[in-house]
Amino acid sequence: MAVLQMQRVSICGLKRDRKAILETIQSLGVMEMDQIRQDDGGFEKMDTTNARQSFEKKVHLFEQALHILETYTPEKKSFLSGFEGKTLLGKERLEQTIRQRKQAVETGSALVGISKEIAELKNEIHGLYNQIESLTPWKSLDIPMNSRGTDKTAVILGTLSGQWTLEMVKESLKEAEPELEEVHLEEVSSDRDGIYLLIICLKKDEQKIEEALRSLGFARPTVKSCKSPGEQIKDWEKKIHDLEETIKKKEKEIEALASAREELQIASDYYRIRAEKYQVLGTLPQSERVFCISGYVAKKQVPLLRERIEKVYSCVLDEEDLKEDEVPPTVLVNNRFSSSMEGVVESYGLPGKGEIDPTTVMSFFYVFFFGLMLSDAAYGAIISICCFVLLKKFPRMEKSMQKSLKLFFYCGLSTLVWGVLFGGYFGDVITVAAKTFLGKTVEVKALWFVPLNNPMKMLVYSMLFGTIHLFVGLGIKGYICLKEKRILDFFCDVVLWYAFVIGLILLLIPSQVFVAISQMEVTFPPAVNLLAKGLAIGGAAGLFLMSGRESKNPALRLALGAYDLYNITGWLSDVLSYSRLLALGLATGVIASVVNQMGIMAGKSVVGVIIFIIVFLVGHSLNMAINILGAYVHTNRLQFVEFFGKFYEGSGRGFHPFTQQTKYVEIKEEK
Repeated sequence: MAVLQMQRVSICGLKRDRKAILETIQSLGVMEMDQIRQDDGGFEKMDTTNARQSFEKKVHLFEQALHILETYTPEKKSFLSGFEGKTLLGKERLEQTIRQRKQAVETGSALVGISKEIAELKNEIHGLYNQIESLTPWKSLDIPMNSRGTDKTAVILGTLSGQWTLEMVKESLKEAEPELEEVHLEEVSSDRDGIYLLIICLKKDEQKIEEALRSLGFARPTVKSCKSPGEQIKDWEKKIHDLEETIKKKEKEIEALASAREELQIASDYYRIRAEKYQVLGTLPQSERVFCISGYVAKKQVPLLRERIEKVYSCVLDEEDLKEDEVPPTVLVNNRFSSSMEGVVESYGLPGKGEIDPTTVMSFFYVFFFGLMLSDAAYGAIISICCFVLLKKFPRMEKSMQKSLKLFFYCGLSTLVWGVLFGGYFGDVITVAAKTFLGKTVEVKALWFVPLNNPMKMLVYSMLFGTIHLFVGLGIKGYICLKEKRILDFFCDVVLWYAFVIGLILLLIPSQVFVAISQMEVTFPPAVNLLAKGLAIGGAAGLFLMSGRESKNPALRLALGAYDLYNITGWLSDVLSYSRLLALGLATGVIASVVNQMGIMAGKSVVGVIIFIIVFLVGHSLNMAINILGAYVHTNRLQFVEFFGKFYEGSGRGFHPFTQQTKYVEIKEEK
């Protein structure tokens, strides 16, 4: 339960060494850059925009090339490949790629070029298909589409909307132009979109006929061809076939370059690292001969930084304690068990300056409550075994994924323990299956009690665990007050609340309300009852008088005290929130029992066994998935709202060191 002590470290060295020093810092990944402004001494910043953009363009080129390879020749990956993590890369392999980076750029450009050619060919094919589609209604026509007729006759091709028929067109044309001599109208084809017409007329009547037809919505075809539609369609189909063959050849060219996938990945990460380095390089104050670097480093990492830089290069490394108004980044450090829960704290907010790290205390309650909510030994065993196997099989997985799996591993163990205490093994499947298929009564007894048979007892224990959780949170607040030597705040905001709440609890336990809820009757000696009244009254009076102590106005002071005293309702609602421990625990058991009952509905037979197995696998898988999600969400809520609400703000910011931000490989640090 600690936050690493941070220090500001400044490095001043010769300008000729700045890139090498930056590369060393980047490979170590222990320093967050935060440059100090240099107002004098001839310091200025170098413009690295062009170089950085050049590297970023290369990264973009490689990412395009890799996307093309993944599209045409997908890399074969196992179902669990997402857990494998990045490939470990040695310095020699990286240097080989650096030497061959021009070839990698050529390969990437070739892939992008081939992809563009394929895209253009596909667009051409798409255009040809559109032309074929528009020409298909004219397929039965045996004259070219651009035919204009003879010396004395004219040919008019066009379409009208689907509401027209050939007879209607003839009548409308006769009404519009009654003096026309010879006009031949022929329906080439028709569909719901329109009617396709061939009109042959005298040359002198062509314009009159076309004007009359336009008034009806007549439109000339967009396709112009010197061949008949049938012949033209065959030509286009042949061209499409040729284009598709060309595309296949281009795709084979891409497949032939698939062996360069790893080189492209390494090159992409190499230029990504260089782009990041040049971005930082552009922020460094530099003079004609020297440069400066400043940033935050964990105190325990300073010796490593000094050994790798100050002893190798001609530079000076200076350590500075943080100023009062300086807010450093936060780095958490915990034991192996608690470190797996750091992600939960980070999702709420990291400790700010002066705050303590709540991870260790929270982690025990987190695992405790998660197991209590899921509370099935079989489910817990499955979770832990799966997480353990994945952690052992894939030791190089991402740290965030590793922490998550460790979290669920410990939560699975807790679930296993609670399941044994409550007698839950896939619900009551052992009892149900033995009675149905073996005709025997087999009962696995709980080591403690069965919540389904005694829910009120479970409710009482849930509230007891919740009260302990809240008291620990209030105790941490007291520890913070004592650490900061705020003795009065410790007494007024912690001790008085302890007295008041404990007094009320001791008064509640012997009451009939508690007896009705818990089915347990507790009688305290008169001395304990007197102590309970004293604690409750004394705590209430102290809170009433001291909660508004910062105000000099007596009336306002008492009003603030009364308002703070009213917050006892908040304590009541917080304690009642822990009833979700009962609700989710019962939900897991009830749904599991329902699944088991559904499985045995077919009775004792071969078909019944098959149905039972199917229902068992599907039902318990869904039940486990739903209740794991429910336990995770509600366990987080108990920490974030009830526990952290008593003492924790989480106003800190994360530590973002200058490091090798890679996507595909992890560069092995040579010692």
